[in-house]
Amino acid sequence: MDERTFRVMIRGSFDALTDEQRAALLAEAAEHDVLNAAFTPEGRLTYDLSMRPFFTFRYLEHGEREEDIVAAGERAQAKAELWLGERGYGYKRLKVSAEDMALMPLAKRQRKAQAAG
Repeated sequence: MDERTFRVMIRGSFDALTDEQRAALLAEAAEHDVLNAAFTPEGRLTYDLSMRPFFTFRYLEHGEREEDIVAAGERAQAKAELWLGERGYGYKRLKVSAEDMALMPLAKRQRKAQAAG
């Protein structure tokens, strides 16, 4: 059976940050800019705290069946919660969304490449 790839996003908002936590996040803001967004196994965090308190984690997860997408979302959420908890960052309203890349329609360029190959 082929391995399936899932792209999982965890969205939420920071809550009750201390002045020190806010300063630390602002100091690291450039490396968490949305322009650096990518889906990775270890996860990639993006935010723009100077504009609003929202954040997004992007994870690349895997499974064997389409149904494994639920477990992939749960694993990604646990990783995000662990990252936030280790740093003492308060958060609220976490929302998980996941896509099975095997079910995504191919782009026109990809269809052409498959037809040519």
